[in-house]
Amino acid sequence: MLELAGIIILGIIAQWVAWKFKIPAILPLILIGLLVGPISTLISEDGSQWIRPIWNGESGLFPGENLFYFVSLAIGIILFEGGLTLKRGEISKVGPVIGKLISIGAAITFVGAGLAAHYVFGLSWKISLLFSSLIIVTGPTVITPILRNIPLKKDVSAVLKWEGILIDPIGALVAVLIFEFIGIGGGAGYTKQALLDFGTILLIGFAFGLTGGFALYQAVKRKVIPHYLLNVVSLSIVLSVFVLSDQFAHESGLLAVVVMGMFLGNSDLPSLKELLYFKESLSVLLISILFILLAANISIDDLMLIYNWKTAVLLAIIIFVLRPLSVFMSTIGSSLKVNEKLFISWVGPRGIVAAGIASLFGTKLVILGEPGAEYITPLVFSVVLITVLLNATTARLFARIVGVFLETSEGILMVGASKVSRIIAKYLQKSKRHVVLVDTNEFNINKAKELGLEAINANIYSDDLTDNIELNDVGYLLAMTGNDEINKQAIRRFGKQFGETGTFRLITPEELKNNENLSSKELFSHTHDYVKFTQVASNFPSIQEIPVESHNDFMHLLQIIEQDENAIALFLKRSDGFLDIINTPSEMEVTENCNLVYIGKPMDFEDLMNTKKEQELKEK
Repeated sequence: MLELAGIIILGIIAQWVAWKFKIPAILPLILIGLLVGPISTLISEDGSQWIRPIWNGESGLFPGENLFYFVSLAIGIILFEGGLTLKRGEISKVGPVIGKLISIGAAITFVGAGLAAHYVFGLSWKISLLFSSLIIVTGPTVITPILRNIPLKKDVSAVLKWEGILIDPIGALVAVLIFEFIGIGGGAGYTKQALLDFGTILLIGFAFGLTGGFALYQAVKRKVIPHYLLNVVSLSIVLSVFVLSDQFAHESGLLAVVVMGMFLGNSDLPSLKELLYFKESLSVLLISILFILLAANISIDDLMLIYNWKTAVLLAIIIFVLRPLSVFMSTIGSSLKVNEKLFISWVGPRGIVAAGIASLFGTKLVILGEPGAEYITPLVFSVVLITVLLNATTARLFARIVGVFLETSEGILMVGASKVSRIIAKYLQKSKRHVVLVDTNEFNINKAKELGLEAINANIYSDDLTDNIELNDVGYLLAMTGNDEINKQAIRRFGKQFGETGTFRLITPEELKNNENLSSKELFSHTHDYVKFTQVASNFPSIQEIPVESHNDFMHLLQIIEQDENAIALFLKRSDGFLDIINTPSEMEVTENCNLVYIGKPMDFEDLMNTKKEQELKEK
């Protein structure tokens, strides 16, 4: 009981440490597992492990094949979640670079690592290719924490993010197929019967995956399952598909759950997001337990197998040869610069899927007596540990060295995607600024996307925005919703992360009415709240520019605009195109070739200046 409770507690502590220090969770999990497992034999008085998943084959936490069954089911659930995130539409949207990375790049890594493992370690072709199939995956769970605090151009962070998301389930599927191909070969080689068995595994896996996905989809759509039972029923169906598929064709269960996840992820399942949240929470718990167990199950003998120069050579080939080669070959003809390609080449940490499936397949093949199978788990774990540790400690420094580190973050995050926000965002986008709209209203998000704007359906109370590395270049935060509390909460929660250059919100009706002494630096406008912005945008949905040559002209025009019910001043556009939010006009420096930018009805510059002269004459 103490050992089992200790694993759960240590796992959650490792997850907290990873969150606190912004590092991939897999790093502290594996290190803790190694510490309480093989390393503990070196420091315990009697030379025994502090935590023993299997001991003498028949005792320990999971005697016999129980650890094998637990790992199989846990990996099945993790892969199902990965399948849920793989969408056809996303592959077509991410662009040719990412498409080539997950195809050409993955193929280069697969072939190259297979050749290296075969000729450096002398492993059989079967084991070498299984190893290479396991290390083609990166994964968002390891990339996101590494890049979260590195300001990068959106293009660079988007490539790394989408490569990790898309290659995870694809890589897992490739690894499953390679493993099953090895399994059916047996000692007699790949005979006609063996190839027939392999075809049977594919057929059964796809059949059960599609059937299970269709059954769950229909049950949810027809409301056969009550809402409060949706998550647990979905879990039971996933486990049922996994086990039943395995019964009909041995080792087809993993393929079945990946296919089931992909089917549901590409359907219009109304509860898909809720299902994903549940699976993510469950995966965190399973991963926390799983990787401490797997690392603890590695013996000193396993570690000594790879404690030699061959491991260093293999890692050097993977990190310094294959990764750059796959990136540069995949980005031929793209708009990425050489320094950006170098940075993407440097960041290629292997993650949870690689380590988990390696342990599962390595254990199975050792039981089957496959020569060289004992190398799979320690080799893949070494690749995971070294790549994660290397990237976690050097990515920020390397970004500065190659010149992709953004010294100033000029991207803009707008909370709220209403008509007003969309009009302003479109203008900012035309001014070559990276703008992202965030809203929970699906209608607003769709309208923004129709205009070609980048929009995210997310809640500011969730962690969706915090984990989005494509927002690393954001330095301005504009809270523009009709809910004053949400605007203030957005500033409080995300001001430090996304508003290092400036945070602004709309004034509340109470503040406007009471004319309170407010901080000028926090308000987007001192004269108009959300209701007034909405009225102006409804009557005159366009952005206007008026040239100003002096601070005096600027202040005069600003006064006229503020007195007009159908116009709201927004920015001062400088000659170099830079935009200043007009929240402290008296302190703003106005030079030649500047423009006053406002939303509202078109005004004639000459008429405005004539009005100014008339007012000056009246005053005299």
